[in-house]
Parts: sequence; structure tokens; C-alpha cells
Amino acid sequence: MYVGTLSFDLLLGDVRSLKEKRSVVRPIVAELHRKFAVSVAEVGDQDLYRRAQIALAMVSGDAGHLAEVLDRCERLVAARPEVELLSVRRRLHGGDDE
Repeated sequence: MYVGTLSFDLLLGDVRSLKEKRSVVRPIVAELHRKFAVSVAEVGDQDLYRRAQIALAMVSGDAGHLAEVLDRCERLVAARPEVELLSVRRRLHGGDDE
């Protein structure tokens, strides 16, 4: 069993309120969940309206498949024109980890 996580630090574009922030972040979270069947949530900077932290996790029996899906998730977020991807943190845990 392999577990992979991604954490995104995002700078939002022309956002002036927390309500506008939700209208940008929610579709990204929903699309990641729908397209890739990953667990995903906004995990930080909830009180800042121009910043967002989104994290996702996935479990797979195949390390290659896991890496491929995480790559696709990262490309999807990076391609969104309404956000600037400041950083990505990736963690992979294999069956041999304790």
C-alpha cells in the first residue's frame, strides 16, 4: 500500500473578500475530488482572503499509478488561471515505512 499527499500554497488573483475566495477555492477542491477520486480540503489560511492552502491525499496499491495521479493533480492546479501556485509539497509513503 502506498499513500501520497500534496499540499498547495496558492495566491489568489483579484479576490477582495472571503466570499470571493470561497468561489475560487471550492471549484478547485470539487474538481480534484471529482476527476481524481482523491480526498481534498482547504487546510490553511482560511482567514486570509488572497491566500489558500489546499491538501489532498490518495491511497493506491501501485506506486507508479499514485505518482501519475499526483502529477495530474498538480498540473490541474497549476493550470488554473485564477490562482498562482506558490509552492507544492509532495510526500509518498510506501509499505516499508514505519
